[in-house]
Amino acid sequence: MSSPGPLPEAPGGDAGPERSASPDYVQSLARGLAVIRAFDADRPRQSLSEVARSTGLTRATARRFLHTLVELGYVDTADSVFWLTPQVLDLGYSYLSAMPLTDLAQPHLERLSSRLGESSSVAVLDGRDIVYVGRVQVRRIMTIGITIGTRFPAYATSMGRVLLAALPADELDTYLAETDLRALTPHGLADREDLRAELDTVAERGWCVVDQELEPGLRSIAAPVHDRDGSVVAALNVSTHAARYDRKHLRGELVPEVLATARSLSTDLATVHR
Repeated sequence: MSSPGPLPEAPGGDAGPERSASPDYVQSLARGLAVIRAFDADRPRQSLSEVARSTGLTRATARRFLHTLVELGYVDTADSVFWLTPQVLDLGYSYLSAMPLTDLAQPHLERLSSRLGESSSVAVLDGRDIVYVGRVQVRRIMTIGITIGTRFPAYATSMGRVLLAALPADELDTYLAETDLRALTPHGLADREDLRAELDTVAERGWCVVDQELEPGLRSIAAPVHDRDGSVVAALNVSTHAARYDRKHLRGELVPEVLATARSLSTDLATVHR
């Protein structure tokens, strides 16, 4: 998962999440969440100084939040080093357990992966990223391990492009204007107008192929998942190594399977919401 960079200076000389103009904004809660988000795959264990530096909080403030989280069971510590505990997963589980999508998707992903012998996933759009909410991994084909909650830049992924293609025009304009597009591989697409044209194509044909733009050697195919009203609420994909399928066979063999599974999941989702 991505982690926050240094945060803007707050009143009184203590850095932290920027204070909102809303009278209902609780800055201490925002700071506590920033401390939790400071831990990631690259920095699973940190000292007090490291947490303070990555969140922009003073050492004294970071210390209070860390020890509060220790008492609540979300953080553990030994020898002046801190790390998250599995209890943090409860925060995400509350979201997942309230989503019928996650429970409905799993059997569809399992059947799809079983038929194709490839890994499959479901993701939703969260800001500028996609977040994985369902996953069946058949083989490890990426250097980065993907689990529930993994985030990737939406523009560089097949599921992200499916979700971006479904955005209202004004929201897509905002996304393209505010997102720092950078090619992640030599195959990456990083020009705004080129990306907009690709999203138009995805919206028209109803599926997306991304060829080695997220990671060299990785190809993925995604299709939209609709709710009862026809709105795109998620995307479903299959990922494979480029050596296993050329583009012709990928489109001829994998795309129909992905489309059929996405339609089946959409039907189940619409039924649950009746």
